[in-house]
Amino acid sequence: MSTPTPNPEDWLPNFGLPGFRPGQRHVIDAVLAGRDTLCIMPTGGGKSLCFQLPTIARSGVTIVISPLIALMKDQVDSLQKIDIPATFINSSLSPQEQQSRLAALGAGQYKLVYIAPERLRSNAFMRTISRIEVQLLAVDEAHCISQWGHDFRPDYARLGKFRQRIGNPQTVALTATATKLVQDDIAKILDLDDPATFVTGFARDNLALRVESPTGNHEKDQRLIEFVNETAGAGIVYASTRKSCEHLVELLESNIDRPLAFYHGGLGPDQRRAVQEKFMSGETPIIVATNAFGMGIDKPDLRFVVHYNMPGSIEAYYQEAGRAGRDGLPSECLMLFSYQDKFIQEFFIENSYPSRETMKELYEYLRTIPADPIEMTLQDIKEELDLSIGTTGIATCENLLEKAGAIERLDSKNNASGIRIDSDMKTLVDLLPRDARTRRHVLRGLEKLVGDFRGEVVLFQPDWLAEKLEMKWSAVNRSIRELCKLDAISYVPPFRGKAISMRCRDKSFRELDIDFHQLERRKKAEMEKLQSVIRLGTTRRCRQLEILEYFGDSDRRRCGACDNCAKRPKPNGGSGDASKPKHADADACLYAAQVVLSGIARTHGRIGKRLVAQMLKGSTQKKLKQLALDRLSTFALLKPLRVDDIVELIEFLIDNGYVDQIETTKFRPVVQINEDGLMLMSGEAVVDLTDRMSNSLLNQIGTKLKGKQPHLMPVREPKVAAETDAVPGDAVPGDDESGDSESGDDVVREAVSVANSSEPPIQSSLTADHVESSEGQDPEIERPDNAIENIEPEEAPAQNAAAEPEPDPEPDPEPESAQLRFDAADAELPPRGQKRPSHFWTWRLFNEGYSLEHVLQVRQLEEAIVVDHVLRSANEGFPVKAHWLLDRDRIEILERFVADNVGERLPKLLAALPNELQSNDLLFFLQCRASHGETQLSSR
Repeated sequence: MSTPTPNPEDWLPNFGLPGFRPGQRHVIDAVLAGRDTLCIMPTGGGKSLCFQLPTIARSGVTIVISPLIALMKDQVDSLQKIDIPATFINSSLSPQEQQSRLAALGAGQYKLVYIAPERLRSNAFMRTISRIEVQLLAVDEAHCISQWGHDFRPDYARLGKFRQRIGNPQTVALTATATKLVQDDIAKILDLDDPATFVTGFARDNLALRVESPTGNHEKDQRLIEFVNETAGAGIVYASTRKSCEHLVELLESNIDRPLAFYHGGLGPDQRRAVQEKFMSGETPIIVATNAFGMGIDKPDLRFVVHYNMPGSIEAYYQEAGRAGRDGLPSECLMLFSYQDKFIQEFFIENSYPSRETMKELYEYLRTIPADPIEMTLQDIKEELDLSIGTTGIATCENLLEKAGAIERLDSKNNASGIRIDSDMKTLVDLLPRDARTRRHVLRGLEKLVGDFRGEVVLFQPDWLAEKLEMKWSAVNRSIRELCKLDAISYVPPFRGKAISMRCRDKSFRELDIDFHQLERRKKAEMEKLQSVIRLGTTRRCRQLEILEYFGDSDRRRCGACDNCAKRPKPNGGSGDASKPKHADADACLYAAQVVLSGIARTHGRIGKRLVAQMLKGSTQKKLKQLALDRLSTFALLKPLRVDDIVELIEFLIDNGYVDQIETTKFRPVVQINEDGLMLMSGEAVVDLTDRMSNSLLNQIGTKLKGKQPHLMPVREPKVAAETDAVPGDAVPGDDESGDSESGDDVVREAVSVANSSEPPIQSSLTADHVESSEGQDPEIERPDNAIENIEPEEAPAQNAAAEPEPDPEPDPEPESAQLRFDAADAELPPRGQKRPSHFWTWRLFNEGYSLEHVLQVRQLEEAIVVDHVLRSANEGFPVKAHWLLDRDRIEILERFVADNVGERLPKLLAALPNELQSNDLLFFLQCRASHGETQLSSR
């Protein structure tokens, strides 16, 4: 008979809680039901209860993995106050106290035991938990497991292996900062069994998220002073660099009358502890800090958080902002947004991802050092090699070298020693002479110490081992060094701080298995995260909604408290009268919105909202012709409306989440359609927009576009323009025989189908003459970013934000001259308005950047037909790319194979083809090269 699942409500009184916070109950139910669980919940969301409550409701012990020693003690103290038996075992305890708590654990005296991940290397600890019932393994700060997480620790990556060693107990992984990529990494590395995944609790309605954009550093400083003076209570001011923090400390000390302190990673342990204790007690209410401050901080009455500089990711921003208002009371979160801060963050990202050459230089240097372990800090290595990258980049080098098996990063763990036995032999004692009694005795002790941890560094205290062997440590030490002459045994002597142990010195750098493509993917992901922060800083929609969508929280809603929600007008004018105006027309409003979205999609995110509005209006300005905007099928489709009306409609679509406004260059925002906008544009989402539009806009659309019908056919229908005798998408109002310039319903049906249109993309070869200044003209064309050079992360110089960065004379063209390739291929086709071959439309979709999956969805064709279309396009001279049909790994193999066989004839290439490749792969790859004017074949 199965044991009934406990009712979580019955156990709440044990914690003195009146009820659950948002999302907690669902996670707890999953854990109590015995499922492996992944819980993504923000800072202050109540993750700890999700494993603490199930623990006391069931028999057995919960082992909690945490990287934060201070947090372990705080949680254990809190649990002990409510009579829940809990403890922690970590390096802050003496060896004697660690042994005492281990004995109590083995005797069943605890329900929860907090440990650092490195504790799982301890054979003594592993022997103890092998004798007890482990009901649950709780992994806190689980993003540290992931190679994509921002606080990577080597022992976190080994947790999957250690989980197997303790019998794969039910596991709950918890973190505040996991995107989908990190979630997948966590589940894979821990080998979770069909985990129940919850992304919840991110809504914090008591936080007023605000973004302000001061002009220049002086204005930013003044705004900070004003905000701190007008906001009561404790707070944190975050800045990106130590130099910025020093400036802010000096600034605030001269202009506010409250105590403050400075916290950064360069402080010693005692200094950090003193600053933190004074802040927690209220003696120092304000902290100016880099992002080194805050991990594990649980101060419930924190009233404000200021980001003086743009953070590098939404995860970092919300974790830091989320430290405010944990008591549920209203709190302020202000970001002083400056687009110039983007360059500092980009510099940090560049520094975090070193080149192949830098990694090789580091590895070759470490091979020359005879000491083992190599006791050098990251800064020591940087200075010794005079590297241009920062210490974060050096840490990344070490991380990848460790994953390749070249080195092992070590931590002193309170001056512990380490032993590794790399052998599957039951015992190595028989390899020693029979008269080597002392060495045989020490080896038996070491083998007992290592136990099942062959191939791992097992840590131990020298005095403890000497006591167990009933020998003096000096004699044990001599024996161990003799034993190291055996290839299978290696010894790490006690040391202070962090160090590196060389796993192999005989391999060349070329022989190491290092995934540089993975490094590039990680770098790209970090850049995308930065772009998400820019979207958060520039959006006109609810800022919390932007964050909830980023994390994928199922409970998505507007907060009503952020600055954008405060500015949002009430439905239909906000006077309290929600009735619609006389001329409201839901169909016409949806029609107008779809035309706007189609127009934005066709400009590929390269122009701003007013230029889009002028194009939809049908403006005759010279600028539109220069940019080929008058050739788009959406040109003049909203001619009856005023430009200001169309601008208001675009802003409405931005506010409601169908369009993103991105400030790629300061004062030059562009508009881009997003996934929700694509669904509305295509008719896959049919909504009544009139409840949210202003009365004035409803009247204009209802009067001037009366009778217009929205496009209700999905964009992904099998019908495409290429299969017809004419291309309606190429027509513009006034081209039809009737001369009716507004007979646009048929035009819109095709115009909203961007993938199937035949018009050229917006002209991208803009010159400086095409880009207006911000003084009285339209500064809406995307401009390239400036680079920032030679800045150390901790010492990035303050920049003069009042002076705009000098733009390059010409904006970036579309990737690899997509416009020129299109024109070249298009020149061989029949004139516009006549039938074009079906394979052209397949090529066109790939050329516009759509994936194979998306092309199949749009064209509604079998994959074999789509592949045939690509091959036909290549044969006809259309430029094609290998990644359209081949995955990255296959392309890499082909690139290496072709590079190693330059000049060989095709038959010989086919004969030498690796087993994992097919001849069709090679032929297609070579066609791709040839379509771009490259050749790897011999002319003989």
